[in-house]
Amino acid sequence: MNRKDNRNAVLGDLYQFQYGTGNTIEDIGGDYPIYGSNGAVGFTNIYNSEDAPVIGHIGAYAGIVNWASGKHFVTYNGVICKIKDGVNPKFGYYSLLNSGLQKRLRGSTQPFVSYDLLDEVKTYLPDKKIQDNIANTLSEIDAKIELNNKINSELEQMAKTLYDYWFVQFDFPDKNCKPYKSSGGKMVWSEEFKKDIPEGWDIKFLKDVFEFEKGIEPGSLAYLDSPKNDNCIKFFRVGDIDGESSIYIDSVNKKYTKVEEKDVVVTFDGSVGKIGLGLNGAISGGLRKIYDKSKKYNNSLVYFIFRDERIIATIHKYATGSILLHASSSIDHLKIPFEKSVYLKFQEIVTPIFDQIVKNKKENQELASLHDWLLPMLMNGQVKVN
Repeated sequence: MNRKDNRNAVLGDLYQFQYGTGNTIEDIGGDYPIYGSNGAVGFTNIYNSEDAPVIGHIGAYAGIVNWASGKHFVTYNGVICKIKDGVNPKFGYYSLLNSGLQKRLRGSTQPFVSYDLLDEVKTYLPDKKIQDNIANTLSEIDAKIELNNKINSELEQMAKTLYDYWFVQFDFPDKNCKPYKSSGGKMVWSEEFKKDIPEGWDIKFLKDVFEFEKGIEPGSLAYLDSPKNDNCIKFFRVGDIDGESSIYIDSVNKKYTKVEEKDVVVTFDGSVGKIGLGLNGAISGGLRKIYDKSKKYNNSLVYFIFRDERIIATIHKYATGSILLHASSSIDHLKIPFEKSVYLKFQEIVTPIFDQIVKNKKENQELASLHDWLLPMLMNGQVKVN
């Protein structure tokens, strides 16, 4: 095989494929992550693969490719990928991502990935040095995205810890800059909240403070796979709440609920109680854009209020439906203990954190677009990396 520029290779030249072991394996909290059809699902003390991709073998996640770092265990729901000599493992991983495996599945009622399917998919297999360059370029983009996600996770946890300290434990700074409740601040029983709250506070229903603007569903016939003109914008449904959508709609002369990166979006249908940020486009009827019309309270405060576990629990409590949940009725029951000056002080502290989270999300979207644009061209030799 001419490894210098083989444009007629197949995935079987890169990997030896085999199905994982056992339909399920008990999560015993060991050292090695357990991988099923779509990512890690637990931990165990044995492993059968190391630093390699895992392909979803069967079911709804068949054909999805995840990279598993270090030693790990793959169940029968996944496909083990053993790299062959002369192939960069990360290059092989990107080859799998570029192969469109989800469009090549077998089985009508229960889709699955077969050995012969994997072995026969054509791919590009250049010289090892070129493989290394391609793998390094794409890995650097992935690493930056992962770093931004880690930073955002830490920023959110920091802000949530402060929120809980102030508004759940009620240890916000008192007039002497000491924690209110722990320093003996007076608490009074709230019949409406069924708990003690600080003296002088009241209970505020969120619908009296914030606007819950419902999205508009244009129908699947209006969906576009790509933008056809400058009026086309991305369209986000409940399943796209994390910011990834491949659907566009034409917004000209039509009234849609539009959102920008700093808008806070919450799901009230389907997977209820999930919070979206960093979306730019229009939203469906299962989503609500939540904001203060008076602009006294900005979106940083809205965002962390809806991270409050009590708010999320209330949304779930009033959700109805056996197959598809509907939780719009929960809006009438969302309430918090409230004191204006304390919330405004909290808002002042968390706004820079919120802004950095939005900035990182936007950068990740740009990096992901760059990654998706480069991947096919690098993996078929159209573009070379020096």
